Amino acid sequence: MDQTIKLTQYSHGSGCGCKISPAVLDKILHSPIPAIPNKKLLVGNDKRDDAAVLDLGNGTALISTTDFFMPIVDDAYDFGRIASANAISDVYAMGGKPVLAIAILGWPIDKLPPEVAQKVLEGSRAICAEAGITLAGGHSIDCPEPVFGLAVNGMVNIRHLKQNSTATAGCRLYLTKALGVGILSTAQKKGVLLPEDAAIALKSMTTLNKLGEVFGQMADVKAMTDVTGFGLFGHLSEMCEGSGLSAVIEYDKVPVIPSLNGYLEQKCYPGGTGRNWNSYGHKIGPITEEQKYILADPQTSGGLLVAVAKEGVATFEATLKGLGHNLAPIGWLKNPDNDALITVI
Repeated sequence: MDQTIKLTQYSHGSGCGCKISPAVLDKILHSPIPAIPNKKLLVGNDKRDDAAVLDLGNGTALISTTDFFMPIVDDAYDFGRIASANAISDVYAMGGKPVLAIAILGWPIDKLPPEVAQKVLEGSRAICAEAGITLAGGHSIDCPEPVFGLAVNGMVNIRHLKQNSTATAGCRLYLTKALGVGILSTAQKKGVLLPEDAAIALKSMTTLNKLGEVFGQMADVKAMTDVTGFGLFGHLSEMCEGSGLSAVIEYDKVPVIPSLNGYLEQKCYPGGTGRNWNSYGHKIGPITEEQKYILADPQTSGGLLVAVAKEGVATFEATLKGLGHNLAPIGWLKNPDNDALITVI
């Protein structure tokens, strides 16, 4: 592969920052034509959850999801890895186990050679293998900008199914990956990202959210979602509204990638941050500019946002520690009052 090719220069957006804004998406999805009812559909589009879930009638359910985007890194192999980890994450966010994937490829065949797309697929296969699934096929089109992702199926015991709308008051909130990937990705697109920070971002985005399958088996995990293009504010807002609750975030407890402030000083924040803020900002209490740029930062292959019942916190943290993870709560959920939907302290 020609090492001078930089994939991020062939797209106007990057990663989950390419998402259509939540406000515009609401308009697209709103239709006077009712959906065909399906009693076996446990989770559908009306839930604003991470995936669709269909009851198979034997105590198990099928999880179905898709995710794709434009390059967030220059290297084709790593682009395939990141896009695949991001797509598979939706299954883990439902407490499920991925079982099968097919590829979605849009490629500017007059601009980029097929060998580059081949590397994207090789990266995808590597992550699929790590998840224990097969990349079994897919579909491709000639496209003005490179696009890649997966459609993924998973399975879950219905008793272990997790949703983003089932949290309860008093739940403690945990985040399994540090925020800031959108800022670092923008710095890369501007050519100012330091190699050590590029390595941090790559490791984060290619780490599978396998913990979600473990959390699915824990009764005290009341709700779960992954934090991607709508940022922490957006995905937490969906959890709060779906559960009829509000949230308090302790900013100094939120895991954040080091060195972000230097990039913010260089105005390395993605366009998705502004779109997120325009969609969710009116639901947030008073915050600083720094807090806005970090908590609304669109994540690609971001971590899991987990709501754990207060009485289950000790067991939850002990389980995590046994798996090599040390996490502390970043906030909690409460019954709504006259405060903002999300308060940052």
